[in-house]
Amino acid sequence: MLELRPTCEHCNTALPPDSTQARICTYECTFCADCVDNLLHNTCPNCGGGFVPRPIRPAKNWVNGNYLDNNPASATVKHRPVDLQKHAQLLAAQAGLAPERR
Repeated sequence: MLELRPTCEHCNTALPPDSTQARICTYECTFCADCVDNLLHNTCPNCGGGFVPRPIRPAKNWVNGNYLDNNPASATVKHRPVDLQKHAQLLAAQAGLAPERR
């Protein structure tokens, strides 16, 4: 089950469970859309993969107890600002490869 981390790992912007601005990689690294688009260029600094919008967990119990109150979002902040020089090296090494080709 997705952890639904509460903030962007780089800028620490709040990303509540219903945020449409949250982006995740395949390892659930969580960043805001602004950081993904403007700083990270759709490349996760932790694994090198791409990002997708984080799904919104239903707030209401529509089916079988699968909702936010039953499976709450994480409260653990993982604020780990990206080393932008190191990230630039990763981007250069990938040479513009699309996420599905990395």
